[in-house]
Amino acid sequence: MFCYQCEQTAGGTGCTKVGVCGKTEDIAALQDMLIFGLKGIAAYGHHAKELGARDEQVDGFMHDALFTTLTNVNFDLNKHIEMVLKCGEMNYRIMELLDKVHIEKFGQPEPTEVSTGTKGGYGILVTGHDLLDLEELLKQTEGMGINIYTHGEMLPAHAYPALKKYPHLVGNYGTAWQNQRKEFEEFPGAILVTTNCVMPLTAKQTYGDRIFMRGVTGLQGATYISGRDFTPIIEKAKALPKLEEKAGDYTLTTGFHHNVILSLADKIVDAVKAGKIKRFFLIGGCDGAKPGRNYYTELVQNLPKDCVVLTVACGKYRFNHLDLGDIDGIPRLLDLGQCNNAYSGIQVALALSKVFNCGVNDLPLNLILSWYEQKAVAILFTLLHLGVKNIRLGPTPPAFITPTVMGVLQENFGIKLITTPEEDIKAILG
Repeated sequence: MFCYQCEQTAGGTGCTKVGVCGKTEDIAALQDMLIFGLKGIAAYGHHAKELGARDEQVDGFMHDALFTTLTNVNFDLNKHIEMVLKCGEMNYRIMELLDKVHIEKFGQPEPTEVSTGTKGGYGILVTGHDLLDLEELLKQTEGMGINIYTHGEMLPAHAYPALKKYPHLVGNYGTAWQNQRKEFEEFPGAILVTTNCVMPLTAKQTYGDRIFMRGVTGLQGATYISGRDFTPIIEKAKALPKLEEKAGDYTLTTGFHHNVILSLADKIVDAVKAGKIKRFFLIGGCDGAKPGRNYYTELVQNLPKDCVVLTVACGKYRFNHLDLGDIDGIPRLLDLGQCNNAYSGIQVALALSKVFNCGVNDLPLNLILSWYEQKAVAILFTLLHLGVKNIRLGPTPPAFITPTVMGVLQENFGIKLITTPEEDIKAILG
């Protein structure tokens, strides 16, 4: 074990901090966790600022937290844990702000069915998270015979009134970010990347001359668009072959914002009291290519028909194509939206706890999350800040979490690692 304080082997003859060094790897792990969380906050904050909103308290926290991670002056384990939980609080604030400005700018999301087929004509595929980029592209392509498709985390854009009003926003193409190399190869049109959920180009990819990036997005080999003048990608789209008319294998439904779900509160309460809904599962997070993520598909497939699934972020692509039916008109699969719409999941949980007059941890609700990158980590911190317990996390723990830190999370918050769908369902439902 390396001592980050005296720069010697912990406990070795050159170590001058005996009694402190035993915790240094744990301190480093907490600092890494904090950096991941800050990246998540920065991503949400960037989108909010693009829409003219910011939170000075969040900005100030980021300065303080960065000081904690960039200097080795504080070796108090508990102080670092407090900073991680504070990161969760600040992430909650920035998600709340982003939700507010999204609604102000684009309207209240509403349940919307989305085609997965293609329309005849020119096409541009938009991936990432930036709804403002999508809106500007829709404005600039209006009446040009160019159809716009969403990909990955842009799927929820179809639920916003200010975006869905454009008839040339025609559907969703593809799935989560880790499949983009295959899906981008197959898509014959131009591609716009609005955030850094993008895989580097290699010698095997042939779409390098038709992929464009904007803003803070970085992709070596892609064409950079300055500002929001999308003329270069529009011209490229019109120079490429037209897409063929092809029906999709299924439709997707998105747009179950917390305000929509809460409008169904009376029906949900009645269904719970009547025993028709036994349990809610919030299943989502960041998807990835690592083996073991089929767990989430199998879990949803094996849930009893008296269970309702809420989902968020790109983890939903593991199962959002499944037809789970409904319970008294309440869909059994409710897609809340992008990763930042985890805020909606939190609001639903808080509202239900008031309706049933109990704490969030006493609700018939289980959270099963998939982690991969910084926003998923930031959301996990938010849940811990709010005191949510017994979260199941997978497919594996983050590599930077030490056994000591994991022990703290398990002891204080009941964090569990996923096992198998069958074992976890049995443990939850009995």
